[in-house]
Amino acid sequence: MLYRRLPRLLDELGLGRADGTYGRRLGQCARADLLILDDLGLGTLGERQRHDLLEVLEDRYGRVSTVVTSQMPIAKWHDWIGEPTVADAILDRLVHNAYKIALQGASRRKPKDKD
Repeated sequence: MLYRRLPRLLDELGLGRADGTYGRRLGQCARADLLILDDLGLGTLGERQRHDLLEVLEDRYGRVSTVVTSQMPIAKWHDWIGEPTVADAILDRLVHNAYKIALQGASRRKPKDKD
């Protein structure tokens, strides 16, 4: 299992492109039996980040499981991704055959009691 916040993963892939570890980092994501991408929809995506996300999902599609969490409703993901053609490709790989679970209610993160 591999857990990454999506913004951090995209930053790591960008750094990997600069330091020569991009392929290794993509391979790590591809090999994980389960990849959990947390916080989809935070911030904005640049062109390179859109393509990096597509590469991660393409390497995993139909082979292993990917879990995505987001505060953003799925209906808004296409607009968040930005570029329509790339958004179609990403969402086709991500949402096709997916189980979608929409949670409602208060946050499960409760404030800690102060002593």
